[in-house]
Amino acid sequence: MNERRQPQESQMTRSELEKMLAGELYLASDPELVAARTRARRITRHFNASTEEEIEKRAALLLELFGSIGVGVEIEPPFRCDYGANIRFGERVFVNFDCVILDCARVTLGNGVLIGPGVHIYSATHPTDPELRKSGRELALPVTIGDDVWIGGGVRICPGVTIGANTTIGAGSVVVNDVPPRVVAVGNPCRIVRKL
Repeated sequence: MNERRQPQESQMTRSELEKMLAGELYLASDPELVAARTRARRITRHFNASTEEEIEKRAALLLELFGSIGVGVEIEPPFRCDYGANIRFGERVFVNFDCVILDCARVTLGNGVLIGPGVHIYSATHPTDPELRKSGRELALPVTIGDDVWIGGGVRICPGVTIGANTTIGAGSVVVNDVPPRVVAVGNPCRIVRKL
């Protein structure tokens, strides 16, 4: 009797979404990913056009965008993201105007995080090899921001960065490396200037 063998999991083709979330090279032009980004843009467009009086509408849109959201999370429009589904909020998080989160990988914001205006958080990146870049493949690395972190206005947080709990990142900083807990760090590139 001739039985068909099921392919082993390691032999199965992984989706571009699975590759993206695993930190592997992936094609952002994949129809599933394009549809997910289109969904996020539609939701954020409605959120950004809402008024201060439409509190329930804003809450419903954020729940639709993120899937779940911590208690006491407040996001000031305009807000933009790639997918929304890859962002995890703790409780009592405040996100000020003009925040951009490129959440091609998981972006985690702990409890009590304060994000100033114009902050950009990037999990998305590209290969440095120009030939590989021409292939259209991209990469993503997770970003983690610990509890009670304050991110000053205009900060840029790069892919793969972890910021420890109770840390302050000064306005205008570019964070390219991990920052430990309980410090004040500023500059481009961001450096520790004081321990707390």
